[in-house]
Amino acid sequence: MSKELIQELNKQVSTWSVMYAKLHNYHWYVKGSHFFTLHAKFEELYDEATVHMDEIAERVLTLGGKPTATLSEHLESSVVSEANGTEKANDMVQALVDDFDKIMKSLKKGMDLASKDSDDMTEDMLNAVYQSIEKHQWMLNAFLGETNE
Repeated sequence: MSKELIQELNKQVSTWSVMYAKLHNYHWYVKGSHFFTLHAKFEELYDEATVHMDEIAERVLTLGGKPTATLSEHLESSVVSEANGTEKANDMVQALVDDFDKIMKSLKKGMDLASKDSDDMTEDMLNAVYQSIEKHQWMLNAFLGETNE
């Protein structure tokens, strides 16, 4: 397996670790008229982040690599940054929309690398994550459209 693919998969492991912490921050600190909607959505998303992180890390192990597993590694290699703790509800949602763009770019790169390695299983796994994130992003954009009118 290519070193570059393992590196991109580890970028995903780190990204989902940071997203897990960020989504918890948003879940705990969201306020306002959309509290109930967003509080539940953020919980759904951090539960999903855990699944993505674990599945991708286990794929790294299956391919003979070593998944990133420390907070410092995660913060260093993640394509997203952690929450700053001052975001308002709509800012939280917009940050997630923007983060999902970055994550999807990394997923596409991983799919391309897996394809070059003829690794259909990794490519399929990343494609499934991509499709899930794409749907979440569409829904979050619809939410922003409703609240910004």
